[in-house]
Amino acid sequence: MRIAVLGTGTMGTGIVKTLLRNGFDVTAWNRSLDRARPLAADGAIVADTSAEAVGDADVVLTILFDAAATLSVASTFLNAMPTGAVWMQSATVGPQSIREIARLAAQHGVNIIDAPVVGTKKPAEDGTLVPLVSGEAVLIEKVQPVLDAIGSKTVVAGTAIGDASSLKLACNAWVASLLAGTAQSLVMCEQLGVDPKLFLQAMDGGASNAPFLQLKGAMMLASDFTPSFGLDALLKDLTLMVEASGTPNELLVSLRDIYSEASAAGHGADDVAAVYTAFTGERPR
Repeated sequence: MRIAVLGTGTMGTGIVKTLLRNGFDVTAWNRSLDRARPLAADGAIVADTSAEAVGDADVVLTILFDAAATLSVASTFLNAMPTGAVWMQSATVGPQSIREIARLAAQHGVNIIDAPVVGTKKPAEDGTLVPLVSGEAVLIEKVQPVLDAIGSKTVVAGTAIGDASSLKLACNAWVASLLAGTAQSLVMCEQLGVDPKLFLQAMDGGASNAPFLQLKGAMMLASDFTPSFGLDALLKDLTLMVEASGTPNELLVSLRDIYSEASAAGHGADDVAAVYTAFTGERPR
């Protein structure tokens, strides 16, 4: 099976390496080619253009930053996709935008599935993401070998394009809430004169614990914001959540404001754990 991966940022790079380990023929492309070229050492073919990348692909996996980037790149490769190939759209773009993307695919006679993934850098590298998929069952079945390679399990959200993207927003709403809640509790400990490490100890092993809480909490206390999931990417997702919710959602709006504050302080390219800075009162740079 020949796979074209368009978008070799943090997630795309991990996915390419995982697919190569699983024996797929992979062609990689990125808008900034310097981000894709190192993958040649891992065995990927690095294409100069997106049209070249998809020319003989069975599956085209896009994992670009947002809907605007996805639509822009799509206009350059859709006419080059082989008959019968499946477009596996894995960027987090929200339900409204994935339907727009699907309409564009249909205009070019291209089959598409809605396939965002849950996970960050390490799961992408380890092949333990959780793909969320929706679309025609026969198309999902066709890309199942890819889903099995990159994921620990696949969650089928429905048959309609947009179902998987809606589920992804709900998943990332939980992530955003957990991170902000963790940061708040750590800072509260400091304000009340308690060692914040004790909060992580108290939660560890209990019903309310989560590996993500322990991982990101430790990063916050160490001020280690090495990116695994970029803060601006989650901020983009929070904007999608606010737009998709349809009715005023004070929690989502508040979360968006908190992440916006951390981004304004210069942490947009840092890990989502940098939301901690919004609670410590760090001033914009």
